[in-house]
Amino acid sequence: MSRWDFVGRTDELNRLLSAVGGPEGRGLLFSGTAGVGKSRLLREGVAALPTDGYAIWTVAASATTAALPFGGLVQVLPADQPQGLSPAGILRWAVEVLQEQAAGRPIVLAIDDAHLLDPPSAALVHLLSHSENATVIGTLRDGEQIPLPIRALWTDDMVDLVELGPLGAAETTGLLAAILDGPVDSGSAERLFRLSAGNPLLLRELVLAATAGGELTRTYGIWKWTGRLELAPSLTELIGTRIGQLTPGVRAVVELVAFGEPLGLHLLEQAVDPADVETAEERGLIRMLRNDRRLNVRLAHPLYGEVMRRQCPVSRTRRLQATLAELLEQVGKRRRDDLLRVAVWRLDSGTAQDPALLLEAAAQAFGRYDVPLATRLARAALEADGGFDAAELLATILMFGDQPDEAIRVLDSVAREIHSDGRRSRWLTVRGMVSYWGLSRESTVEEIAARAGELADLTARARVRAFEAIMRLHRLDTRAALRLAQAVLDRPASSVASRELARCTIAHLRAGQGQYRRSATAVARVQAEAARWRGEMPYLQLAMELARGTRLALSGDLPGIDAIVADEFADLAGAGEFRLGTGYLAILQAYAARLRGQSDEALRTSLGACAVLATSRVYAGLAHAERAQAAALRGETGHAVEAMAEADRTHAPGMAVLYPWLEQARGAVYAAAGDLPGATKHLCALAERVRADGLAGHEVLVLLDLVRLDQAAAPVGPTCTDGGRRTVAQRLADLSERVDGALPPLVARYARAAVEDSPTELLAVADALAARDLTVFAAEAAALALRRLRRSAATGPARERLAALLSRCDQVSTPALRLLRPALSDRERQVARLAADGATSRAIAEQLYLSSRTVENHLQRVYSKLGVAGRAELRAALRSMPGHDGADSA
Repeated sequence: MSRWDFVGRTDELNRLLSAVGGPEGRGLLFSGTAGVGKSRLLREGVAALPTDGYAIWTVAASATTAALPFGGLVQVLPADQPQGLSPAGILRWAVEVLQEQAAGRPIVLAIDDAHLLDPPSAALVHLLSHSENATVIGTLRDGEQIPLPIRALWTDDMVDLVELGPLGAAETTGLLAAILDGPVDSGSAERLFRLSAGNPLLLRELVLAATAGGELTRTYGIWKWTGRLELAPSLTELIGTRIGQLTPGVRAVVELVAFGEPLGLHLLEQAVDPADVETAEERGLIRMLRNDRRLNVRLAHPLYGEVMRRQCPVSRTRRLQATLAELLEQVGKRRRDDLLRVAVWRLDSGTAQDPALLLEAAAQAFGRYDVPLATRLARAALEADGGFDAAELLATILMFGDQPDEAIRVLDSVAREIHSDGRRSRWLTVRGMVSYWGLSRESTVEEIAARAGELADLTARARVRAFEAIMRLHRLDTRAALRLAQAVLDRPASSVASRELARCTIAHLRAGQGQYRRSATAVARVQAEAARWRGEMPYLQLAMELARGTRLALSGDLPGIDAIVADEFADLAGAGEFRLGTGYLAILQAYAARLRGQSDEALRTSLGACAVLATSRVYAGLAHAERAQAAALRGETGHAVEAMAEADRTHAPGMAVLYPWLEQARGAVYAAAGDLPGATKHLCALAERVRADGLAGHEVLVLLDLVRLDQAAAPVGPTCTDGGRRTVAQRLADLSERVDGALPPLVARYARAAVEDSPTELLAVADALAARDLTVFAAEAAALALRRLRRSAATGPARERLAALLSRCDQVSTPALRLLRPALSDRERQVARLAADGATSRAIAEQLYLSSRTVENHLQRVYSKLGVAGRAELRAALRSMPGHDGADSA
């Protein structure tokens, strides 16, 4: 494990540096809780100051030196002090010594833990702060007694006092990635952030404990925490020190909140003395939060609960949990959450005897996509003689928990309890779902189709037909899928859940066919009925997201993808380990990042999807295909080839509906490897295949890939009456009239401009693509325009456009962009070396200014190495050079 990097705190660091070098010259003190990062921030700020420009003294006050006169400044003042001076005289002498040592340079006095300064040192700091050439910066700990001279620094308006809060979620994730030398699974990062509450010291202890216990594992480069936490002695001691000694009454308050949070204040005060509640709040052990009309009590820090629960004896733990259940049952389960909470307390306390309670709670947990909790409750319901209903629910949950073999065993154990068509249809559909998607048995479709005919009850038969329809869609038997789904919708006896599952099948198919408006309308209908189907079939959400995601991806609607990735379902699925949901949404997020040219995010997010889906084959192939696309975009051929091989290995035959995505990725891998003829041949064959399957939406994207390879004139598509074949551009013109949305006409326009060699039109297309945030496609269109203009002197606008687009991208290397990079001249090699060596933007700009081919040969290399801030500096430096063309400077 490497040293902890300094992550985030950019605004705070800039403010600290401004306090030293700003025109006002005011000092700055950061206050905050222990471990929040005050000392590290101060060290980073001091390290950033030029030692030749300032006289810098750094002081670390401590409890050891607090009892000694001038003990806090012992590192700064001479060892021998003059004798016989009054206290005021010694202070004046100390100021003069520091001014003499500064030798005319501005003084910076940095004091860590200034609240621990002894009185004379504190007085000297206050006196020095009044000097015109001195600035005081430092840190204070919240809740400590502050020496009056230090307090006077901000009350006398000599320094600013700033409260340093905890790290945010994004900063915590960045810190974790830095220390572990790799990205962290979003769910793991969220849990570690919640437990540490953004405190870097606590986060460090958590990571050390998880690492020592082998609870941090790496899959496809992504770190994942199991969630199990063996508290290290250092962490337990640290939290124990914060909690301190507790009276029996206050301990009872903290323990009840630890096992019951969030706990209503009215419930808590029925079990303990209200005076003890007040004491716990005053000591900062608990906090009050308003939730609608209820005042809830939580622990002041999540780790307090971890420590209290670990230290509580088993017998008392069970008694406390039973007490909590009894309290809530006495006042009545008024909120939907209450039933789930009572069931968990009953289960954990060993007092759960009502299978109906456990079953209802399990369904509620599954409706929130909390797979681990739902599994526990459903298993307990089955063990408490919950019978068929408990077995059906448990098997369903096990399917989404990647445990299909156990799910089959559970279902078979209650096969003799099927005495009605209703039960038989539920048993058939759950078993079919587990067999088809969980165990990849394609024969399942025919099996449940045959069994459906045995059902006399029309509602039960409709349920089976709805599942058969979506299975046939995934197997790419689209005509049968559409016929079956439509029949379910037309049957009045169909349940709400059956109808909406059938509607999802149709919405997905319409999206693949390019009928985006009809697909969106169907999805909107499914969403409108969510309250009626979620209780019976919560996993229907996944079918809806697949249909919606397919439409958004095919139509190039990146804001739409952003919206569903940020929706409530994403949060619930991530928190509840509903991996199929989080995995698919991560694939969509990576797709959007890739089209925007954010290759770092695309690769990182697709790797995360691969890690999440490592134990499931439903979307695993799709995740690896997206990873291959991201690697190909970056020009990382070896990685792209490996990812494509993994996509082939993990792709389930029963997910044939996803083949266009995988085969598009294969074309990108061919192109990244430099095999442009192979890529062209593959994509032409793929265009024929998706056309034969009626997937016009996919066909547009495949043909777009051919245009990106400058193959708009390649023969593809149906044979014309004269025996010839239509070109890519002609086929796109046909599709632009059949496929919904703004993207198909724009892609057809792109192809036509490429065939007609129209740089002006290509640049206009680039602008239109950029307006839709399709930055990579836009950059390639601008690059194609620049290639067409090579024989002309009017390349400035194209270069400017390309520069602006590439400045929005990370590392991007596609065939269209690589074609703009001929062999380098000596001057150009010098520029590349400067960029590789981390030269200043000004130095690189000077070399670019001298070179005859600025953007065309250097832009991709230089921009990919500079980062966002460096790119901005480079452009500014170029523009500042006299006589330099504004177009070239871009």
